Amino acid sequence: MSSSIDKSAAKSLSVQAIVFTEIIWAVLALLFFLLFSVAEPGQDRPLWYSYGTSIFELIAYLVAALLCFRNWRSPQIVSGRKVWFGIGMGMLCYFLGGVLFTFWETFLGRTADVSPGDFFYVPTYLFLGWGMVMAFADRRLNLEIWQWGIVAGIAAISIAFATWLTISPGQTANADIFGIASASAQTVPAKPAVKPTKAALKASPQPSKVQASQAAPKAIVAPQSVPSVPVVRSAAPVKIEAEQKTPPPAWVSAVEDALAPLKLFLDYFYVMADVFILVVATTLLLAFWGGRFSQSWRMIAAAAFSLYIADTWFKYATARLANYQSGGLLEIFWVLSGVLFGIGAALEYDLSRSRRAGGRRRA
Repeated sequence: MSSSIDKSAAKSLSVQAIVFTEIIWAVLALLFFLLFSVAEPGQDRPLWYSYGTSIFELIAYLVAALLCFRNWRSPQIVSGRKVWFGIGMGMLCYFLGGVLFTFWETFLGRTADVSPGDFFYVPTYLFLGWGMVMAFADRRLNLEIWQWGIVAGIAAISIAFATWLTISPGQTANADIFGIASASAQTVPAKPAVKPTKAALKASPQPSKVQASQAAPKAIVAPQSVPSVPVVRSAAPVKIEAEQKTPPPAWVSAVEDALAPLKLFLDYFYVMADVFILVVATTLLLAFWGGRFSQSWRMIAAAAFSLYIADTWFKYATARLANYQSGGLLEIFWVLSGVLFGIGAALEYDLSRSRRAGGRRRA
């Protein structure tokens, strides 16, 4: 009896350590974004910053995938093993897609509309949506009328915003939001020319017609001697302003050309997938609100909301902000999404184990 209690206490301590570690990771990521996300005028973000944001994001999703797969392997999990298998596969696909995206954008320095990472980003939303739907597919949703109204309202607002974001053309040139405008956008306005007043014109002596007809002799300026400056030959080559970028390898260009026709389909797919995930997360949040297992699903719903915010911001920034660079401040929500998915999985595992231990003690 005491050994089972000790094991359950050890399990709860391990879950607390996981949750505490996840929170520390989120705080470190937030500090990293706050301190280094705003680039200096006229300069790009350093390369180490791009790698740093990718590391924070990838580790968060990898840990979330491992925790979800642990729930999937546990036969005592309350929500069902299919639920956590789908969410875990979504986290794993997002991790693999992030690896390829980082390699393509940061390592190769490419800004293609479609990258090989999209081959894993697309299954992410399919697995994630399937896993979240499985959470209430075998249960009866007992939502009240006002709760269905909230779901319908969020669905209508998100669909309208997605429609505006996708269909409305144009790009906001040189927008300065969260310090992401380029150096060319930060121009100094020219000083307006000061017009002389009427009083100044009357006070100034006006030349007569005779004086105006006589051309004034041009002053002859003697050429001044210019001191000779010794020419210093530097060993370093002179930096030209318009540097010619080295062309990408042939296989990189071939892959980008082959994936380019998929851009329109992926734009609509990501927008509609985000809307679907947002609606399902709202339904889960209202369905499990106040129950014993509401804590884990609150985290899952918050993770879905964070994923929606990050995806929507990135879509808006790349479509309407001139010269946008990855790594903006609002991209922290991608890291928070992975962290919250991991916390939700850890809480679900702890509650399922404690329920099993309680059942044994009652027996």
